[in-house]
Amino acid sequence: AVQLVESGGGSVQAGGSLRLSCEVSGYTARTDCMGWFRQAPGKKREGVAVIDRNARTSYVESVKGRFTPSKDNAKNTLYLQMDSLKPEDTAMYYCAMRYPCFVTAFQALGRDDLFPYWGQGTQVTVSS
Repeated sequence: AVQLVESGGGSVQAGGSLRLSCEVSGYTARTDCMGWFRQAPGKKREGVAVIDRNARTSYVESVKGRFTPSKDNAKNTLYLQMDSLKPEDTAMYYCAMRYPCFVTAFQALGRDDLFPYWGQGTQVTVSS
């Protein structure tokens, strides 16, 4: 069975950095889309960054220039480097995967319903 396990969340002060990891097991093909989503209390879940099967990346406007997703196919792991963190970045962060995936990163970013596989989430808290 496919499993996604996130790690790397925590509490930091504004301006700090965190690196989230999402290790995937039970899957080794390379036809996937993978993404990071987040949900703050009382808010809808939103797409943060998605990498599609052609390694194209799409970001939500609020994190451009600060967050960088990457994949290590050899380790079956997705990462999210988060720099210059802001209090408004505070949320539960989830990684998600869809395979096979024939949509672009741009199309997938706003469509969490396209992703059938999800991790359990990791909390990120940014204090001012």
